[in-house]
Amino acid sequence: MATPVAVEPADVDTALGDLQTHLNLIFARTRTLWKESAARIDPELQVGGYKLLTFIERAESANAHELAERFEMDKSVISRQVRMLEELGLIESRPDERDGRLRVLTPTPAACTVLAELRRDHASRLRTIVAELTQDEIQAASKVFRLLAEV
Repeated sequence: MATPVAVEPADVDTALGDLQTHLNLIFARTRTLWKESAARIDPELQVGGYKLLTFIERAESANAHELAERFEMDKSVISRQVRMLEELGLIESRPDERDGRLRVLTPTPAACTVLAELRRDHASRLRTIVAELTQDEIQAASKVFRLLAEV
């Protein structure tokens, strides 16, 4: 049985510094990817609208109150983005059956189609990027991201 090797605190600090640097690069790349994805859907679609659209599509429906809470955005910002998504034909709005004061937002078939295409493209890019990793390495990375997301 192998004896565990003691890790020096300085080594851990260096490794954590590297992790933070790379996370910052991932966040910057993610913002760029959101911007590119929004522009592929429509040149006028803003990143905030893209993020709302992807949430609505994955949830299958949402209302403005849920979106404001989820994304910590002011309701007026949500309202403008929802209006833009409706004008672009990406979402539909109907009264909530349980509470007529609320509007239920659902993705249009066109939005579902374009988002599925974007997801396929993103998955293909990710497969190319991680092609040199083993399944165990991918699972370890996934675990790290899951733990970070739970903080």
